[in-house]
Amino acid sequence: MENGRIAIPSNDQGGLDGTRSGHFGHCAVFTLVDVENFEIKEISILQNQEHVQGGCMVPVNLLSENRVTALVVGGIGMRPLMGFRQVGINVYHDDRRGQIKPVVEDLIAGKLSEITNDQVCGGGAQ
Repeated sequence: MENGRIAIPSNDQGGLDGTRSGHFGHCAVFTLVDVENFEIKEISILQNQEHVQGGCMVPVNLLSENRVTALVVGGIGMRPLMGFRQVGINVYHDDRRGQIKPVVEDLIAGKLSEITNDQVCGGGAQ
């Protein structure tokens, strides 16, 4: 990824040294990473908004409003995946690493694939 803003669902306070949340919709915060010319330029933290079961478009709209262009998840349901696609946010899959920084580095290096329809889950905690 050469340029854009990456969102990583994060536990606790987030940040590059933080850990990823297993469920993007119910994470505490999103770690936002601005990338320019394949380099990390800025890190910011975005509080997630509360949503009830079935309210999976809340994080879609939140990330879209904050100019996110890529999201990395360990799992996602079909409805939010379609929502992210509709607003132009590419969703990438990584369920191997618990730390945020290596996931960001892998995405920048082009090592992560976009999630496919057959990788979606039924929702809930991943």
